[in-house]
Amino acid sequence: MEALLVSLIAVAGTLLGSTTTYLFQRQNAGRAEGFAREERLRQERMATYSAFAGALTAHRRAVVNLWFRRHEDPEGPEYRAARAECDQLGADLDHARFRVQLIAEDPGLMALANAAHKPVSAIHRAADKAELMDCENRSRDAVGAFVAAAAAQVLGRSGP
Repeated sequence: MEALLVSLIAVAGTLLGSTTTYLFQRQNAGRAEGFAREERLRQERMATYSAFAGALTAHRRAVVNLWFRRHEDPEGPEYRAARAECDQLGADLDHARFRVQLIAEDPGLMALANAAHKPVSAIHRAADKAELMDCENRSRDAVGAFVAAAAAQVLGRSGP
């Protein structure tokens, strides 16, 4: 009888140990999976936000080029080529902005993305080079504000 009791205690101890090990491993696997998911999201955000800033910068360059070509020869082939490039980069910028909208959890970040686009949109209405430079400077400042806020989100800080 004593041998049976010892055997039952041994089996119960083994089952308890196995169950405890299983629970700990399950918990650790859940944590690892959560960490991996967060890291993938962080990497995706970094890629998306930097692609948006790059698309905005490229589009701004194209709009400035278009402004100069329009003032030099609005009927010339260089103007038409600049307009086509500007249209393509504008479409690329819209695509990048949609990606930001899909991945950004912070509505303030999306507002900064939209605000960064406004000075670029105003460039074509610039009456002279001084106004053009003002639009470019406001665009650079707005992109800088977006990048600072995006970096804070990607790096897990509460503010820029």
